Amino acid sequence: MSKNFYLTTTLPYVNADLHMGHALEFVRADIIARSKKAEGYDVFFNTGTDEHGMKIYEKAVANGQTPQEFVDASFARFQDSVKIFGLDESILHYARTTNSSHEKAAQEFWSRCDKNGYIYKKNYQTKYCVGCEEAKTDSELVNGECPVHPGRALEIIEEENYFFKYSVFTDKLTAFYTTRPDFVVPDFRFNEIKAFVARGLEDFSISRLKTKMPWGIPVPGDENHVMYVWFDALTNYISTLGWPDAESVANGDFKKFWIEGTPTQYCGKDNLRFQSAMWQAMLMAAFDDPKNPNEIGKYCSHQIVINGFITADGGVKMSKTLGNVVDPKDIVAEYGTDALRFFLAKEISSFEDSPFTPERFKASYNAHLANGIGNLTSRLMNMVVSYDVDISNVNKDNRIGNIHEAVAKELEHFNIQNALSDIWDIVTEIDEFIQRREPFRLIKTDPETAKKDLQKATQQLFDISELLMPIMPTTSVAIQTLIKEKKKPEAPLFLRKE
Repeated sequence: MSKNFYLTTTLPYVNADLHMGHALEFVRADIIARSKKAEGYDVFFNTGTDEHGMKIYEKAVANGQTPQEFVDASFARFQDSVKIFGLDESILHYARTTNSSHEKAAQEFWSRCDKNGYIYKKNYQTKYCVGCEEAKTDSELVNGECPVHPGRALEIIEEENYFFKYSVFTDKLTAFYTTRPDFVVPDFRFNEIKAFVARGLEDFSISRLKTKMPWGIPVPGDENHVMYVWFDALTNYISTLGWPDAESVANGDFKKFWIEGTPTQYCGKDNLRFQSAMWQAMLMAAFDDPKNPNEIGKYCSHQIVINGFITADGGVKMSKTLGNVVDPKDIVAEYGTDALRFFLAKEISSFEDSPFTPERFKASYNAHLANGIGNLTSRLMNMVVSYDVDISNVNKDNRIGNIHEAVAKELEHFNIQNALSDIWDIVTEIDEFIQRREPFRLIKTDPETAKKDLQKATQQLFDISELLMPIMPTTSVAIQTLIKEKKKPEAPLFLRKE
């Protein structure tokens, strides 16, 4: 099995600040990337910014900037914002859809799809939501508006555009899904996309007239058109690996991570169709041999992982208008990065919608971090140091049985919530062991037994810190440092919040 692992998030637009949904996607992707790295995989973790399209153009004009000036400043802000999520910079790569290498790749990708007979031009009229950067059918509208962007008027586009022959991929996608029973995680999202494709696909526009939307990658051979933003942006997943550069294809990152690796994509449920159907059809159009009908999905993605939405209390959508938005920057400023990562991993469902409120966050923080592992670490290390317990052999073997295997299996299936719940069961067990054995009393009557109990508990805490490394890296290092240096914590790992 290949030990090369490629993981990418979607690329957020640079016209707005990162929100809690972005935090969920970035943190979860980082947890999986770190866990693969710990297993000995060579990991390429991709993220970045989507910088073309009408939304970007409108925001730049409103700011009195050129689009390039706007996206350059926005990308710098994006890089700074991402740091609060605690991503592993050693494996992280940033993609920008305005990079010249990406523009070259997008044009080559277009040319291949065109050469293989999957692009044509026609006149059409459609209702277009600039917020989604997507055409909308009447059946998708609620009271004549996009349900995702209510209150924003739809554009009526009537022009000559290039189209992608999406409709011819119904059977190929269905056949591809049959050969890949775990292609979309979780299963119910896979069933959803299979049903969508089975109902039949419609060709979609992949260009805009440059006179109406000047901020985009030029269509090869037609200076009057620029690429539809989604067609351009999706290509970043391979352009970031150096495609179509011949060296990258032959011996470089594209061969290593896309062809020989396991290209995996994290996204929210609103991206299900784009990532698991549209992008896969585009890959088939560019890379499958049109003369060989049996060749299906030669260079398609390996897996698509779908998150649910983060909601406000009661399942209501977060909205600035409703005043129920929780800013991840505010959470990190008060509680720290690892506390945010913990909550997103443990309290937010791996695949379903889940609420995020300041009250729920604080309650979980106090119960599991301040009064949980933070208090456990302080009590244990204070006793170890005070009673001069020999812990020099701690961290040389694993004494918590099959928990490592169980956690690894959950992460293999992207069920991060279950993985952390398994870990926390051991945290609770250690705490209960100390309560039951009372080494702080036993040390007076049977010091040898008390010290053995503390050695066992310290070993288990170290093992827990190893398992926490992908999820709460700062906390993991802090615990291991205390154990290795046999020190009392100078301050609580997590201060209780009143």
